[in-house]
Parts: sequence; C-alpha cells; structure tokens
Amino acid sequence: MNSGTKNMYSYAFLIPATIIYTILFLVPTIMSLFFSLTRWTLFDWQFIGFENYLNFFSEPSLRIGFKNTLIYAFTTMGLKVIIGLLLALFLCSKIRNKNYLRSVVFFPALLSTIAVGVVFKSMMHPTLGLINKTLEALSIPGIDWLGNPHIALLSVALVDVWKGVGIATVIFIAGIMAIPSEYYEALKIDGGNSFQEFVHLVLPLSRPAMNTVIILALIGGLRTFDLVWAMTGGGPGFTTDLLASIVYKQYAGGFYGLATAGNVLLFLFVGLIAFPIFKLLNRKEVDL
Repeated sequence: MNSGTKNMYSYAFLIPATIIYTILFLVPTIMSLFFSLTRWTLFDWQFIGFENYLNFFSEPSLRIGFKNTLIYAFTTMGLKVIIGLLLALFLCSKIRNKNYLRSVVFFPALLSTIAVGVVFKSMMHPTLGLINKTLEALSIPGIDWLGNPHIALLSVALVDVWKGVGIATVIFIAGIMAIPSEYYEALKIDGGNSFQEFVHLVLPLSRPAMNTVIILALIGGLRTFDLVWAMTGGGPGFTTDLLASIVYKQYAGGFYGLATAGNVLLFLFVGLIAFPIFKLLNRKEVDL
C-alpha cells in the first residue's frame, strides 16, 4: 500500500464525523445566521436585514440580562472551582468510605435540572418551604429566597452549584490522583507540610483539571436557562432574567426571527468570553 492510498484510507475515518458535524452543527448554524436576518414563521419568511438585531438590542430587559448572565456565570464558576477543589482534597485524603462519599457528592449531577429546580422552588417557599421552616425552628427569621430581588439570582446560583459541583469534584479528583506519589515523598523528605504540599504540588500540577472545570462551569453558566426558568421564570420582574431566558420569551411570544437573532448573539457572547479565557488558561498551562 503506497503513501497516497494510506492517506486516503486515514481520511476515510474522518468522513462519518464530518457528516455528523455538518448535519448537527454546521448546517443549523448557517441556517440560524440566515433566519436571524428574516421575519419568519413555520410557513414563510421575509428578509429584513439587521432589523431583528436592532430590535433585540432595544429590549428593555437586555442590559439586565447581560449583567445577570455575567454575575451568574462567574459566581457559579468560582464557587464550583473552590468547593470542588476542597471536596476533592478531602475525598483524596485517608478517610474511610471515600468511594461512598464520592458517589454521594456526584449524585446531584445525575438529577434532572428541571426536577431540581421544582424541588428547590418548593423548599425555598417563603412560608411553607422546608428551608424557612428549619430556620424558624432555630428562631431565625425566614428569607424570601426567590421573591427578594436582591438575593433571588444568588439563590438560583447556589442551587446550580449544589447540582454541578459533583462534576467539578470528579475532575479535580482525577487531576490530583494523576500526580505521581514520588513528588509527595520527595516533599516529605524535604520537610514539607500539608500546606506546602497543597501550594507547591496540588495547585500547580492539577492546573489542567482546574482549567477544565473553569471552562466547563463558565460556559454552562453563560448559557443556563432551565434551572432559572424552573425556579423563577426570570422574576421577580427581570431580576433573574438571563440572556437565554430572554430568547425563550421571544420564541414563546411568536417572534421567531427576533429570538433567532438573540440565539446568534448568545452564541457570540459565550464565544467572546469563553475563548479568550480558554487561550489564557492554556498559555499559563504551557508556561507552567
């Protein structure tokens, strides 16, 4: 078999993946870009240029949506990184039943997001919810978790962290367990303590795992919709509206072209934030 035949044989393995990528991603992306420039229904369409984008930016809730999306994404990402790393350190230590505890930490990630949202919405009810009932039993005043515009977004973000921190923990555990045991032994011989072990071994050598958690959590936070919609519907007012929920409201209202333009903007918004951070994290990883 000559080199040309070998190359053709190698490229043949790319054909199924290319077909799937084209059908499931490339074609829908091009169609979305086109239909974002139209006023369309299921039966016809009319080309209107950038009118949808101009109308979308004139939405009164858009600035709130941008701000809420950034706050939500960076809050959930930061908490998942910190809590996930601490849980991973604990679950990699010499404790009993660590495998059972790992499964307990990961369990919320297996639950339906909508189901989690409905359950926590009930638990956070200002008068009948389990959380406030527990606080009242401890003589602590109850809190309107989802009705107070100052804390509603944070309340949803904490539920998101509870559900997603298990995945972050598993990724951190994999990163920590990949560190060779010889490094720990060398540090102990040099008289290093647990804090020095964390600073000089765990943090730098688990950097790839941390970068993965940061990117996944950030992208997930920027495009979140289902949990917010199940718990608050974007309320009270627009205080928990995210970009994805604003787009959904446009679809629900029958403004399909406007909503498609919003989806394109959401795609660009996520890319403009996540891609530079991804490049920065990878550069630091290489420098390390």
